[in-house]
Amino acid sequence: MNSIARDRMATLDLPPGDREPIHIPGAIQPHGVLLLIREADLTIVQVSANTAALLGREPEELLNTPLNDLLGAAQVEMFSACLDGDFNSINPLHLMIPHTQQAQRMDGMIHQTEAGLILELEPAQPEEETDVFGFYHLVKGALNRMQSAMTLEQLGQVIVQEIRQLTGCDRVMVYQFDDSGAGQVIAEARQDALIPYLGLHYPAIDIPNSARQLYTLNGLRLIPDVHYQPVPLIPVLNPLSDRPTDLSLAVLRSVSPCHIEYLQNMAVAASMSISLIKQGRLWGLIACHHGTPKFIPYAVRIACEFLGQVMSMELIAKEANEDLDYKMKLKSIQAKFLETIPQQNQHSLINCLISPDLQLLDLVSAQGAAIYWNGEFTTLGNTPGPNALNRLLEWLESHTEDNLFYTDALPSLCQEAESYRSIASGLIALTISRTNRNYILWFRPEVLQTVNWGGNPNQPVEILENGEKRLTPRQSFALWQETVRGKSLPWKACEIEAVQELSSAIVGIVLRHADELARINIELERSNTELDAFAYVASHDLKEPLRGIHNYANFLIEDYGHVLSEDGVSKLQTLVRLTQRMEDLINSLLHFSRLGRVELNLQRVDLNTVVKNVLDVLSISKEPEVKIRIPRPLPTVLCDRIQVAELFTNLLSNAMKYNNKAEKWVEIGFLEGSRELGVGNRDKRGKEDREDGGGTSSSSPSPSPSPPPTPIFYIRDNGIGIRDRHLDNIFRIFKRLHGPSQYGGGTGAGLTIAKKIVERHGGRIWVESTYGEGSTFYFTLQS
Repeated sequence: MNSIARDRMATLDLPPGDREPIHIPGAIQPHGVLLLIREADLTIVQVSANTAALLGREPEELLNTPLNDLLGAAQVEMFSACLDGDFNSINPLHLMIPHTQQAQRMDGMIHQTEAGLILELEPAQPEEETDVFGFYHLVKGALNRMQSAMTLEQLGQVIVQEIRQLTGCDRVMVYQFDDSGAGQVIAEARQDALIPYLGLHYPAIDIPNSARQLYTLNGLRLIPDVHYQPVPLIPVLNPLSDRPTDLSLAVLRSVSPCHIEYLQNMAVAASMSISLIKQGRLWGLIACHHGTPKFIPYAVRIACEFLGQVMSMELIAKEANEDLDYKMKLKSIQAKFLETIPQQNQHSLINCLISPDLQLLDLVSAQGAAIYWNGEFTTLGNTPGPNALNRLLEWLESHTEDNLFYTDALPSLCQEAESYRSIASGLIALTISRTNRNYILWFRPEVLQTVNWGGNPNQPVEILENGEKRLTPRQSFALWQETVRGKSLPWKACEIEAVQELSSAIVGIVLRHADELARINIELERSNTELDAFAYVASHDLKEPLRGIHNYANFLIEDYGHVLSEDGVSKLQTLVRLTQRMEDLINSLLHFSRLGRVELNLQRVDLNTVVKNVLDVLSISKEPEVKIRIPRPLPTVLCDRIQVAELFTNLLSNAMKYNNKAEKWVEIGFLEGSRELGVGNRDKRGKEDREDGGGTSSSSPSPSPSPPPTPIFYIRDNGIGIRDRHLDNIFRIFKRLHGPSQYGGGTGAGLTIAKKIVERHGGRIWVESTYGEGSTFYFTLQS
């Protein structure tokens, strides 16, 4: 999420207030004493310097003495049983401390720290009601009125009135923090003479992160007198850890000087804060301010803390009741989506989403939406233009990682969005699939807002002489108005939840489609396997009777040729030729079917060696007069040596065979990628054998969005070329374009086998050709 306050925080480069170690101040407030106790033997090892005033014992008298000497065995035994950490069951302690004349009644709090136990003692107030009945009377009326509150606003107003009545403070407020940490006063009870703060905003930096963490740990924080003198700890370092004692959970912890200055600037002399926690996070604070020093007794503090906890528990229910009618409307729209979407498929989904019946815009009260699917946008309502949408999508992909992103101040995050802030200052971006680039975007226009700040929230940082930055409290808390631009109305939690529900439904379709594709692929794989097996069996079984016919015809010619007429001998010779042709076709089919059944033996193979061996074999029987060009050495690639050798054999054989030039040449080479190719890649277009045709055939690869990372090999010749109309069929099995006797004949399976070898290596093959001038076959051996 985003807000102006958080933007300001981001520009402050970690102000010192956030870095100040306020949990280890090395001192406490003077209205109590602090003892650090070694847990193993309950010996006092560190004390606050004011023990003489409050306990009648100098610090040196207490250090390194058993706790028994101070409290007596009976009182020590009371919390010894809780050393496993469950101190909540005994806190607060009511202790009697021996003093000069008579025992001193003290209120105590004990907790464990990383090194030892911390016991804090405060003199009990004479008028305190510390029994169960007294506590019940303190909170009974308040609880009844809180339970009667129907809304969050009413609840806040009840609690500030009850807390003010219990504490007698001049002003009690409820701050609510937004997602950025900025606060707003949503309820207030005050003396009539005081300036109202209700409705004012305060920037997030007013409460640094370190302070927020401590507010989350501690339910209540009391500062009876902001003008106090801090009481140091003796010794300075914790003897058990040799480091400053961690006072994060200490109620007496000394206050940050910055916070003291902040309160003084507000004319506050005493302060108490009660944390409001919702689902483990600091939701807000109940802040109590008083114009003069004011000590709030333990019993009252406990009652206030209890009311704060009750309000914390009520927050979820009360916020759920906010905008109930609107939430019901969203639920109704959402239900339509959830009912309709599962019935769609990938192709009908987009039309379904933009259907007026489903109210995609009303789902989040947006004024525009854009769906990016299959590489194009479908828009609804007011949206940025196509180019702006494309750039916004690129920005989202590079700046967000979560599947759901939303902001009510897009121009502050994406500079280009400033140009269309009147349309899209607010954005919800739902990622359905990053891999397939499926997104849904909702937009809200800019809404000029006037924010009432409690003082100028800008520049709360002072630059010191050494260049460091120091968080400085603001000097004024008077009304300071700011007109906010580049922001939309904020997205509500119920709207975000509606988008998340929609996401689940759409993802279900995508997954279902993926399952269908997987099922189809499995079925295709099974069918191909069966076809391969059928082709293998059929060709194998056909060969034996065919061979018998062939041999029998030869026997007839040899044994009875002299008694047969010339016509009879000619017919037998035709029969022999045809059976031979049929056997060649069956052998090719058998070989083709075996290709899909043999596992690839992948290894690093030097293609120069492969090509040399192939050329040696071809030179024995074919076209020795063809000139071979290899412009540069071929690379070493991961492939099946035998199958790739066959691939080169088929392509080189064709390049040599289909050539009627006086000076024949074939060039073997490779390109680094599609950029070197110059014209981009193209879809593979098949040819079986190359034959003559008409016109000019140009089958250059079609453009591809990204160049293949692997080498593109090619075999180029100055042969007869291929007509364009034959390009789509050139790799089809047994698809011959020449007569059996032309160019040395052939079965029509060579290029089909070459294609299958390339595809088995994860690559692809295609051809460029100019009829009458020659052809170039390209292939890769991996995608």
